[in-house]
Amino acid sequence: MWSKIEDVADERVLYLTTVGRKSGLPREIEIWFVTFSGRFYLFSETGETANWVKNIRHEPKVTLRIAECRLEAVARVLDPRTDRNLWDQVAAIAKRKYGWGDGLPVQITPLFGPHFIQP
Repeated sequence: MWSKIEDVADERVLYLTTVGRKSGLPREIEIWFVTFSGRFYLFSETGETANWVKNIRHEPKVTLRIAECRLEAVARVLDPRTDRNLWDQVAAIAKRKYGWGDGLPVQITPLFGPHFIQP
């Protein structure tokens, strides 16, 4: 069990569920992530063309599933001008964790604490 985002920093992947911008249906992907200052950061390898990024632009409320829990959250695509320092910091963390930190960073801010999934 965990209570702080940093407690799951060593996990390899999380599951992100967005709302399909056309269908309105839940869309789940498995994706690498890093943590920094109480938030999750994901990287879109294909930038703005990724469907999950387009879905977030349309509806920023998302759900994360990681380490036996589910979190409701809000997502925000980082801006290369106004978020440059943050962008560089989280990219460096990703490079240390995965050997890769390129792509468009997306910040995920949990709205509440983790809700643990019952077996």
